[in-house]
Amino acid sequence: MGKILTGKVVSVGMQNTVVVEIIRKTPHPLYRKLLTRGKKYKVETKGMTVVVGQEVQIHETRPIAKDKHFMLVEKNS
Repeated sequence: MGKILTGKVVSVGMQNTVVVEIIRKTPHPLYRKLLTRGKKYKVETKGMTVVVGQEVQIHETRPIAKDKHFMLVEKNS
């Protein structure tokens, strides 16, 4: 079973693919202030329609394309 992550859709410009940004907060190693870090993943939509700004859950899967390793599980809002 792969990772399940929650993030926001930031781009819907490709066919059957959206870009989802995952935001995480991690403490600075010395000062312990919480820093916001983000990473963007290309996600297979498999016919589901989503819009920019929508919260979604994604699931890690086998490689679908050169840089696409996640599938859309569900739309939260």
